[in-house]
Amino acid sequence: MTSPAGRISPRSVVVVGGGIAGLSAAWELSGGERPDPGAPRITVLESAGRLGGPLHSEPFAGRMVDVGPDGFLGRRPEAAGLCRELGLGDQLVAIGASGASVYARGQLRALPTGLVLGLPTRWWPVARSGVLGPAGSMRLLLDAVAPRPDRRGPLGDRALGPLVARRLGRRVVDVLVDPLVGGIHAGSVADMSTAAALPLLLAVASRRGGLMRALRHGSPAPAAGREDGPAPPLFWALAGGMRSLVERLESELIARGVEIRTGVGADRLDRVGDAPAWTVETRLGSVAADGLVLAIPAGVAGDLLAPHDADLATLERTIEYGPVSVITLSYPAEDSSLPNGTGFLVPPRSPSPLAASGGDDLLLTACTFLGAKWPHLARPDDVLLRASVGRFGDRRAEQMDDDELANRVVAELAAVLGMTATPTQTLVWRWHQAFPQYRVGHLLRVSGIEAALKRLPALAVAGAAYRGVGVPACIASGREAARSVRDAIAGRPRVPTTGSGPPS
Repeated sequence: MTSPAGRISPRSVVVVGGGIAGLSAAWELSGGERPDPGAPRITVLESAGRLGGPLHSEPFAGRMVDVGPDGFLGRRPEAAGLCRELGLGDQLVAIGASGASVYARGQLRALPTGLVLGLPTRWWPVARSGVLGPAGSMRLLLDAVAPRPDRRGPLGDRALGPLVARRLGRRVVDVLVDPLVGGIHAGSVADMSTAAALPLLLAVASRRGGLMRALRHGSPAPAAGREDGPAPPLFWALAGGMRSLVERLESELIARGVEIRTGVGADRLDRVGDAPAWTVETRLGSVAADGLVLAIPAGVAGDLLAPHDADLATLERTIEYGPVSVITLSYPAEDSSLPNGTGFLVPPRSPSPLAASGGDDLLLTACTFLGAKWPHLARPDDVLLRASVGRFGDRRAEQMDDDELANRVVAELAAVLGMTATPTQTLVWRWHQAFPQYRVGHLLRVSGIEAALKRLPALAVAGAAYRGVGVPACIASGREAARSVRDAIAGRPRVPTTGSGPPS
């Protein structure tokens, strides 16, 4: 592309979406850890009034608490690595406790040891915990003494819940797998893609013998110390909240000359000729771009892409999202006693012990003991709890106002934990499109999206909708999308992508 004076003007890239995937894409386009003087002009458009999407923190009870993700996996390097690139390495806080409970058979019971995302690998720890009850434990024992063979042979994908139920019993699904794996995705394992959510299970399910034994031998060994230091913790948080990562990215990007526009989204995408490849229409005018990264919810991306590729738009629009609300509560420490561990899970369809529930199931899906999980949030005079409600198909929380929702959560916590104290502060935060649903065939759908992207010039999509919902996966997705677009506008062969790496 040349200017009127005949000089070669720098290439330009527009990133639509200012969540962590979009910001990571902009960071990579600008050179990543080492600023690139030859980087394209970069514009980030974010329709909301702030950056970060679900990565958001609010002041509460004298400290900064996260109202979206409160940490990220340590075994994947992308998030901790980005923090260190940005000079936030000294702000990383390792998880401060281990273990959790599950609300099973009317009370909290410690989760048994040896679980792989809710899947038992040994019978005795599960039986001893009592989470399944006598009948469920005896059904699980069959996998060790008389396993059911899998005669279906290798398949590209299967529904996670039915696969586990056939091998280990329905109670394992209801009490362990659905609260853990289903809870991660705010959905149900009844139609969840095993290939996308738990590929290890798909790999070992067709082996001869019991599934628990196959999981024991197929699971990665616990991380050991590395040559450059000890193994990372299971989870990291940031001392200033996840918002500090967003704020540091914003300030560093602005310092590199990246233009960031909040309150301005993409209304339409146009293509006129080949140079520039795209024109992004916004409420404040148009922005020309040689390359484009769409780091927005899949349905929104589908609407923008519909005039250019109907098949691609259809694939994007079929990815649905589940809602989640996060309620943070502060209780007086002297009136609050909590079980050991980092919190508890609530299986779907758990009957409520509340007399006023009218036979309704518990609304809670999980509760985190923030001071136990994250040492930097612990205070001697109060106890912080973080309650989660909502999943795909459950609209009850959306039908309540904030006060009704907080009161219902307080009552359920009192019933489950036996707490008689009244919270001194509460904070309700709602995410209406929190988690994309990875249904059976999800990776085939993503492959179709990637194939369709080949038909459009210098375009990539990124975010949680494709190959992982966790913060590290979204960072990897954004950076890979940036590399794809950068190669395309430089004339290098490219493979259009939605991100890479295992789901998390």
